[in-house]
Amino acid sequence: MSGHNKWSTIKHKKAATDAKRGRIYTRLVKEIILAARGGGDPETNPRLRTAINSAKAENMPKDNIDRAIKRGTGEIEGAIYEEMTYEGYGHNGVGIVVDVMTDNKNRTVAELRHTFSKYGGNLAESGAVSWNFEPKGFFQVPSAGLDEDEFMMQALEAGAADVELNDDYFDIYTAPGEFHTVLSAVEALGFPIENAELTRIPKNTIDANDFAAKLMRLLDQLEDLDDVQKVYANYEISDEVLEALNKE
Repeated sequence: MSGHNKWSTIKHKKAATDAKRGRIYTRLVKEIILAARGGGDPETNPRLRTAINSAKAENMPKDNIDRAIKRGTGEIEGAIYEEMTYEGYGHNGVGIVVDVMTDNKNRTVAELRHTFSKYGGNLAESGAVSWNFEPKGFFQVPSAGLDEDEFMMQALEAGAADVELNDDYFDIYTAPGEFHTVLSAVEALGFPIENAELTRIPKNTIDANDFAAKLMRLLDQLEDLDDVQKVYANYEISDEVLEALNKE
C-alpha cells in the first residue's frame, strides 16, 4: 500500500494505534485552530469547514470545536502552533515525510530524532525525500448507488484531477490549490464527502514486504508523537502481508 491506495485499509489499521480518542482530538483541535486563523466562519473559510467536518466525523463535541475556533481567531488565549515538515529515512531507504504542528520546535525535533534512531531510521535534511512526494488534495465519495461513468464525469467537470473507483469509494484527487474549490463543488452536487484532506502521494515506491513489521513499527511510533499530524512513506506492502500484520 502507498499514498491513499487502499485508504480504508490504512485507516482501519491506524484505528488500532490511534484508538486513544484524546490523541485524535488533539490533532483535530490543532488543525481547527490553525484553519481558524484565516477566519472563524466555515462558510467563507474552506480549510476550516473541512477541519470541522473531520472533527464531526470523529464525534468531537460541539463545545470542543467552538473553543478551538475561538482560539484560532484569538478570542481565547492558548498555545501558538506552527506547521512544520520534517524528513527522514526508514528501513531499506524508505523515504518518510512527517507533518507536525508544534508550539516547541526544539522538543519536536528531539522527539523525532529519538524515535527515528530507536526504531531503525534516521532524520534527514530538508528536501532529502520530499522531492519524491507529490502534494495532492484527496477525498472520497461512497460509490453505492452511483453510476461509475456518470459520477466520474461530474467530478472531473467539478475540477478533479483524477477519479478512481476503489472498493466502496470513489477516490478523488485534486491539485493542492484546487482542493477546497473542488470539494465544495462536489458537495454542492449533493454527494456525501468523507476523508477529505491534503496529502502527499509518492512518485516511486519501495517493496517493503520483507521488512514490513519493522517499518510499520517505526511509522506507528512516529504517528503516536503528540506533535505529529501526518506521516507519509513511499512503500508498498502486499495485501497478504498487511493482513498478517493486522492479526498480530
